[in-house]
Amino acid sequence: MAGVYAHAEELVSIYGHDLKMVECSAKVAAAYGIVGDADQTLWQVYPELQKPIGRSHVNAVLSSGLPRTIAIEPEGRYLLLFRSELGLGVIETPIGNSHYGASDEDPERALLLHQARHDALTGLANRRQFSEDLEANLPATEGHKIALMQIDLDDFKPVNDTLGHGAGDVVLKTTAERIQALLRKGESAYRLAGDEFAVIQSVNDQPAEAERLAESLVRAFKEPFTIGGINVFVGASVGIAIAPTDGGDGEQLMKAADIALYAAKNDGRGRARMFNRSMMIMLEQREMLRRSLRVALREQQFFIEYQPIVDATDGIVGFEALLRWRHPYAGVIPPSLFIPMVENDGLMPEIGAWVLEEACREASTWPSHCIVAVNLSPAQFLEGDFTDRISSILDEVGLPPDRLELEITETVLLERTTENLDMLHTLEVLGIRIGLDDFGTRYSSLSYLQNFPFDTIKIDRHFVKDVESNPRVQTIVRFIVGLAHGLGMQVTAEGVETAGQAEWLGKRKCDRLQGNFLGAPMSAKATGDFLKRRSVTTA
Repeated sequence: MAGVYAHAEELVSIYGHDLKMVECSAKVAAAYGIVGDADQTLWQVYPELQKPIGRSHVNAVLSSGLPRTIAIEPEGRYLLLFRSELGLGVIETPIGNSHYGASDEDPERALLLHQARHDALTGLANRRQFSEDLEANLPATEGHKIALMQIDLDDFKPVNDTLGHGAGDVVLKTTAERIQALLRKGESAYRLAGDEFAVIQSVNDQPAEAERLAESLVRAFKEPFTIGGINVFVGASVGIAIAPTDGGDGEQLMKAADIALYAAKNDGRGRARMFNRSMMIMLEQREMLRRSLRVALREQQFFIEYQPIVDATDGIVGFEALLRWRHPYAGVIPPSLFIPMVENDGLMPEIGAWVLEEACREASTWPSHCIVAVNLSPAQFLEGDFTDRISSILDEVGLPPDRLELEITETVLLERTTENLDMLHTLEVLGIRIGLDDFGTRYSSLSYLQNFPFDTIKIDRHFVKDVESNPRVQTIVRFIVGLAHGLGMQVTAEGVETAGQAEWLGKRKCDRLQGNFLGAPMSAKATGDFLKRRSVTTA
């Protein structure tokens, strides 16, 4: 019978308010011959509780408004009854079992120790138990290897922010069940904190066994979580470290698994990565780059490239401003590498303000029909004087507000939804265009379209790359275009790399296209030449 207690070391069983078994540990199933989802009742498993004194104890626990424990001592063992979220819980342990430290004088200590070492929400062992178990399995040797897996949920925060913490709890409990369902002998799962989980795997066929389990975990989280009829996609990234190869003690092994988890997330999330020494070198290089960011800002190492945005008739709509960093020794650093560092170090408001001013200044030299699109981060929206700063920049460089398009992602709205929507309405009143970037990559986009009338929706490149060959993607793109037009919004497709993609999107009335096929990012100086060439070819 699957459940969060399936692999518990104790004889644990949980019963609903109708006193039918909901779940139990494997040890209970083996001890009492429970097969599959058999409809066992409490009275069938523990007939001694039919006695008047037992029934009164059961009723007392079920009717209590607080978690409580009542110890009953039948036939040389304790039955510890406690209130669970589902109804009634039972922990069975022999009298004097040293695992619990229970004794004739202290019948409730067993449950107290269980609660001290287990997570109340998921039923998994907690960080305290994890630390004890990890140290108990170490030191590892070539004949006794230990794998540690750090598991972190991807896109969990939006679930809490948009659907509430109750929905987040459902995801966490289901996460525990999915992890437990994949475990075999010698494997134990833990909830460390928040959406962080871990598995200790004490088997010798390494790293093959660790890779097998990690890939199974990643696959398990490809399936959606259904909450109130809504399918929510929350993936999992896994970092793996093997002892003694990657560390001889708990601290070293944890650090190695953390680094591997960081690599998994940096590689795109929803995947597993095994620790290797090169990851440590890369982490050190990242730290060196991170320390260089303030110097880069001071010494003007940042620059902007502009990628053309064209309409369906091949006319130039404008350009998107893209931040770049040219390091004096490392060369041009990819934005995917340094922008998260900028955001984590709190530098985005300062750098973002510089990008905004430079892009608007450059756009003021373009033909009057050309817009400039600038990406905004959540950190910029948290600034109280953000709208005033934009107004000042536009006045200073002489750019009309309707030639500036600010691109935001749903992450911006998740930070402080009400305040940010108010700010967006203020920008709308100023005449500035607002675009919703990466549309379709999260489940909550429709609610934002209802709350704010965006000028533009941007179809993510993830959909565009398969739009010629994948019928499901084609259906999604048609829906986005139809939805946007029905709401009076324009649609931009980014990541257009082929003539076939451009032709397919044009036939489906996609308003604007952007991608290397239509024009690669270029310097500010090159935009003038690009506009001249296009004006000649379209004349």
